[in-house]
Amino acid sequence: MGPANGAAAAPKTLVMENTEKRDALIAYEKKYQKKWQDEKVFETNPPTLAECSGTTGPEMWEKYPKFMGMMAYPYMNGVLHAGHAYTLSKVEFQAGFERMLGKRALFPFGFHCTGMPIKACADKLTREIEMFGQNFDENVPPEEEEAVVAAAAKTDPTKFRATKGKAAAKKGRGKYQFEIMLQLGIPREQVHKFADSSYWLEFFPPLCKEDCNDFGSRIDWRRSFVTTDANPYYDAFVRWQMNSLKALNHVKFGLRYTIYSPKDGQPCMDHDRQSGEGVNPQEYTGIKIKVLEWPAAAKEVLDKAAFNPDGKTVSLIAATLRPETMYGQTCCFVSPNINYGLYEISETEYYICTPRAARNMAFQKITPVRGEAKLVTEISGKTLIGARINAPLSVYPEVRLLPMDTILASKGTGVVTSVPSDSPDDFATVTELAKKPEFYGIEKEWASLDPVPIISTPTYGDMTAVALVKELKIQSPKDKDALAKAKEIAYKDAFYQGTMIIGKYKGEKVEVAKNKVKEDLIAAGDAFVYNEPEGLVMSRSGDECVVSLEDQWYMDYGEEEWKNQTLSLLNNINTYTSESRHAFEKVLDWLKNWACARSYGLGTRLPWDKQYLVESLSDSTVYMAYYTIAHYLHGDIYGKTRGLGDIGVDQMTDEVFDYLFCRAGYPKNTTIPEATLTAMRREFEYFYPLDVRVSGKDLINNHLTFFLYCHVALFPKQFWPRGVRTNGHLLLNNEKMSKSVGNFLTLKEIVKKFGADCARIALADAGDTFEDANFDEANANAMILRLYTMREWCENQMENLDKLRTGSKDSFLDRAFENEMNVLVEATETNYKLTNFKAAIKTGLYDFQAARDYYREAASYEGGMHRDLVVRYIETQALLLTPVAPHFAEYLWLEVLKKPETVQSALFPKISKEIDNGLTAALEYVRDVSRSIRETEGANIKKQKKGKAVTFDPKKPTKLTIYVALSYPGWQEQYLDLVRDAFDSVSLKFSPELTQKVQKLGDMKRSMPFVNHLKYRLTGGKESPEVVFNRKLAFDEVETVRAALPILQRSVGSESIEAYVLSEGSASAKNILSGEEAPIAFAKEAEAAVPGTPGIALVNA
Repeated sequence: MGPANGAAAAPKTLVMENTEKRDALIAYEKKYQKKWQDEKVFETNPPTLAECSGTTGPEMWEKYPKFMGMMAYPYMNGVLHAGHAYTLSKVEFQAGFERMLGKRALFPFGFHCTGMPIKACADKLTREIEMFGQNFDENVPPEEEEAVVAAAAKTDPTKFRATKGKAAAKKGRGKYQFEIMLQLGIPREQVHKFADSSYWLEFFPPLCKEDCNDFGSRIDWRRSFVTTDANPYYDAFVRWQMNSLKALNHVKFGLRYTIYSPKDGQPCMDHDRQSGEGVNPQEYTGIKIKVLEWPAAAKEVLDKAAFNPDGKTVSLIAATLRPETMYGQTCCFVSPNINYGLYEISETEYYICTPRAARNMAFQKITPVRGEAKLVTEISGKTLIGARINAPLSVYPEVRLLPMDTILASKGTGVVTSVPSDSPDDFATVTELAKKPEFYGIEKEWASLDPVPIISTPTYGDMTAVALVKELKIQSPKDKDALAKAKEIAYKDAFYQGTMIIGKYKGEKVEVAKNKVKEDLIAAGDAFVYNEPEGLVMSRSGDECVVSLEDQWYMDYGEEEWKNQTLSLLNNINTYTSESRHAFEKVLDWLKNWACARSYGLGTRLPWDKQYLVESLSDSTVYMAYYTIAHYLHGDIYGKTRGLGDIGVDQMTDEVFDYLFCRAGYPKNTTIPEATLTAMRREFEYFYPLDVRVSGKDLINNHLTFFLYCHVALFPKQFWPRGVRTNGHLLLNNEKMSKSVGNFLTLKEIVKKFGADCARIALADAGDTFEDANFDEANANAMILRLYTMREWCENQMENLDKLRTGSKDSFLDRAFENEMNVLVEATETNYKLTNFKAAIKTGLYDFQAARDYYREAASYEGGMHRDLVVRYIETQALLLTPVAPHFAEYLWLEVLKKPETVQSALFPKISKEIDNGLTAALEYVRDVSRSIRETEGANIKKQKKGKAVTFDPKKPTKLTIYVALSYPGWQEQYLDLVRDAFDSVSLKFSPELTQKVQKLGDMKRSMPFVNHLKYRLTGGKESPEVVFNRKLAFDEVETVRAALPILQRSVGSESIEAYVLSEGSASAKNILSGEEAPIAFAKEAEAAVPGTPGIALVNA
């Protein structure tokens, strides 16, 4: 898969070497993938009538619970990439876990082909075949060799080198569509086939299916389909959907502003865009500022163009979001660096604005001829400066046109009204102009008109801009960040809190008066409604889009009753993250009408107006319901063969769909057997509602919100979806994925490179939040060795079971290991239930393996591991990994453990006995003490290296002495009280004054370690406040030390070990093993001992 634009920066992805272990893992992955497909493991059906006589979902779920999850079906103009794999993995892991809870888990998958992209690419290829021949090898323009000057320290600065490698050069630069196809890996001699848009639908879906299968996906492929009329059954479904929405009055026809491609001659919706997805029309009020007197330079330009302004009305058009502030205009701004156009609107009326604005106006019934803005002449903003003008509503009958360098030609009309009382930008600019009139080539008095009070707010009075410029210490128009902040504050403060103090609506709130002033200006002929895209939008055909006022069919999203119903659904749906919920709330707040039809591309014809196609974001809102019955309708993704129901396309009437999905009455005149319709309805009512739909978070702005709206409109409430999960984008090695820099992987490449399971684990480890995640190739690569090594160990243990210890499992280590496995099983189950797959991998793989490693090492000092626990570990490890790494789990399950059936049918493991929190604390204690012993040895070695007088020699035999305290020293009580008073048991936080109070009591050297230990136990150790403050340990420390003596002795390989129990105030201590009293040999270490933290002395024997 070559870089998309042919750039040949060396690949930034990991280069694999020595792949024998990976290849061994992949070999059994292929084996089990074939087994699962052959045995149809993932074909999921509702319970039969023999299994359950109930007909409604709740009746069937009581005995046979279900799960249905899916991802947004991918677009078939290429193969799946790592980002798709990340989204896919979220459904895949969840479906795998739900199966293990005993549910019938359905994961269907379709292929989206609707819209412009495929058709636009096919049409480009048709043109390129005409230009370059069928094999694209005739008259192709030569590429311009890209060259760079390398750094002098590395190469000869007099030489140039190309940035493209040979492989990239052969595939081309990506300028032409055929070059892009070559980069996709399509052989040159086959590229011409893609000039037929239908060929895309034949070529890419099978590749997508193959890649998903190689990934080990649990997909029921019987239910798959392509969209558009290429599948006549799905085509009928979309017609039903649109007819139903129209009957409910949710589809309407009329003039509305929409993003539009003049080149394509149709609205350009989100999926039709090369860039600018999510950009909507922005409405302005176009203010007509009449020119009363022209500067000499401007007259010269007009004379050259043979334009006589006498008897004509020429207006500068200023686009404003704040028409209510027009009373305060003291001048008007143009940029001296922009070339404007003078455009004819009628024989007597002309507008001045930027060419971009004029192009937008030409599609909004403002110019005489649609799509044409008749240019009289170009005119530089510089020549217009000083013009005498009339600004509508201004208290000043005449003002001047002044320069403003910060105006952009890419936003608005290039003409800006100036209201220095309420606009910080305007006030800063006129202040600057008045200071330096000669520099700007103006008269000082032109910029010296007093600001006019027009709006009063409680915060800033009646001169908001003046107050904010002073408050934020803005010195000039160059203080861009501060001005942006001031602008935002000024607008919000005026709109929400401001009151008009001038004009016809004096005394009214700004938010009320705003539209009234706007309507008055329009009625007086001094303004008009003007729209433009909020940002740059490029269509797939390479056209810069405009806003057009179109007669069109549109979805009436935002209609109050429909919106409120959708909000009620949102309030009851699982969005998985609060960020996702807030994003939906924001979109529901602003989303309005959405054009649902266009004239170009692939798709379903609008049933009642067949000149139009249903656009790609409108035919894909409820298709998840279609999954439930698809296999009854067709036996292949194109609908060429009939499905289980032996149903013809013409039999799938709207009445039939109503019966299946909406609990409508039995369809009249249907020729479909009643038993077939009953079975199809049973499929729908068993699997619906959808449990989760997973998509990228960028689809909240359209696709996912439409999904909510349309389910509310079309289905009874009991079938409304239960969950929507949105994820961020996927980074690759902590960088944005980019073909041009070589940091890009397809799903096929990931699986080939690391194997399915290692790729899946790395995807789980990438993250689960609303924020962007990161696929780390180093993690995936490291997983190969981890799984391979674990496989070998498991095989070895099962082959040598007779060599493992048997009998009772009541030693401290046995009990602790079994208990720790149970703890991790519970934690992993919780993580899976919360769909926190990163955390599930931590507890279910990394921590679970670490528990085994500790047990294996520690048990080697006490007769080795117990056979039953080893077998339980292997079995449980297989089950914990099944949702994420099913191939590896299947290998352990079938090949190592010799189980009779696939692990895909196994249930999630249960704990073997109740969890013992005391035993958990005791094991953690032993690990902590072992760590402290090693740290003591390290500290002794460090002192020796620094030349300090120490008698310790690590090369000689050592003796380890441990002192266990049964009670706390009296001095600690006051610090315990401080911690108790400072601790909040709800937030698990401490008041900020705690450290200061500890300092006041003094003895910081001794007290702070103690305080920090208490804080750790309450937060990191997660012990209950009752246990910590009542000075009780959750386990018997003396018995734990007695049981763990061999483990502790091996921590540093000591020759001998002694452990003593201390009594407060006594000069002797009792030996834990013999019970004999002995003098305290290491007073300092003994004094440091407290319950839970023993004193440790390590000396040469």
